[in-house]
Amino acid sequence: MLKPIKSDQQYADALARTYALMQKDIRPDSKDSDELEVLSILIRDFEVEHFRIPRPNPLDAIKFRLDQMNLSEAELSEILGFRSRKSEILSGKRKLSLAMIRKLNEVLHIPAEILIQAY
Repeated sequence: MLKPIKSDQQYADALARTYALMQKDIRPDSKDSDELEVLSILIRDFEVEHFRIPRPNPLDAIKFRLDQMNLSEAELSEILGFRSRKSEILSGKRKLSLAMIRKLNEVLHIPAEILIQAY
């Protein structure tokens, strides 16, 4: 019977069992597929609680997303609408305005909760 994961040892055991299940050729809607699904949920919940990933700095998120989308800093100027503001923002001299946050969220798909953080 599956139980909530409450310790590092239980977590390690759940990972090992998940790995073993993933090595099988599992049919949908079988006991093994149900077990794998439940284990995945339990592991995810444990990891969310015990292995929190800090949110990225808004400026790092913008630079990362530009890189991901193969966009230049010049194209960021077009997104923001101000050529001079781009360098001030990326250097940290100027904070993002609400309008800029909305535009970055809309065009670059960076979550607003990342962009509104203090930096």
